[in-house]
Amino acid sequence: MILAIDIGNSNIVIGGIDSSKTYFVERVSTNHRKTELQYAVNIKDIMDLNGFSISSIEGSIVSSVVPPLTEVILSAVRKLTGSTPLLVGSGMKTGLNIKMDNPKSVGSDLIVDAVAALKDFTPPIIIIDMGTATTVSVIDQHGNFTGGIIFPGLRVSLDSLSSRAAQLPYIGLDKPGKIIGKNTIDSMKNGILYGNAAMIDGIIDRMQEEIHMEASLVATGGLASSVISLCRHKIHYDDALLLKGLQILYEKNR
Repeated sequence: MILAIDIGNSNIVIGGIDSSKTYFVERVSTNHRKTELQYAVNIKDIMDLNGFSISSIEGSIVSSVVPPLTEVILSAVRKLTGSTPLLVGSGMKTGLNIKMDNPKSVGSDLIVDAVAALKDFTPPIIIIDMGTATTVSVIDQHGNFTGGIIFPGLRVSLDSLSSRAAQLPYIGLDKPGKIIGKNTIDSMKNGILYGNAAMIDGIIDRMQEEIHMEASLVATGGLASSVISLCRHKIHYDDALLLKGLQILYEKNR
């Protein structure tokens, strides 16, 4: 089993995975004030709760879109395992052809998602990753990463709405009923969830029109499960997509 960690702006995903199975997937809040020791304790506690010892880790890999925390997490893993993790970045073998204006500017999370999606789905592929930002990436029929879009994430939009309107409360994101809300809280929840679902449906339609093909559709990210079930397209949800991509990259670069 390898330890796979993805450092995002809101959450850090920590998982145990090998080529045949995902053993656990957990999330902790991204906190710039934590020390390497505190993150090491977080990782050890997660493994203990899932019934695994540190000795069961044969290697580790980290991807990050939060540069100030990258070395902190690498040091935390070193403290736990005694070895330095692989880090997703420039120079790593990915097997992915990136057709962008500046391939080096593509976020490591998008690369990892694409590598995993290409293993499990037939291209062309549209990948929706819902986190702090929602990204929608396109892999063409030849397996090339050709671009995508980025827009504010579901929780970012909701928090912005609540913070800027004094009479609008902070709300949860449990599954809504009918789309027409009968009170302020339901109206806000429905607006965010159904609004994001309709936006994703519309983006998929336009992307498929642009590539002149129907695509395989896959979604991941901590907030995706709240939205994908409301979409009209049939979208496969894979909570462990990033970890699967990290496992593939680990095998390519070990």
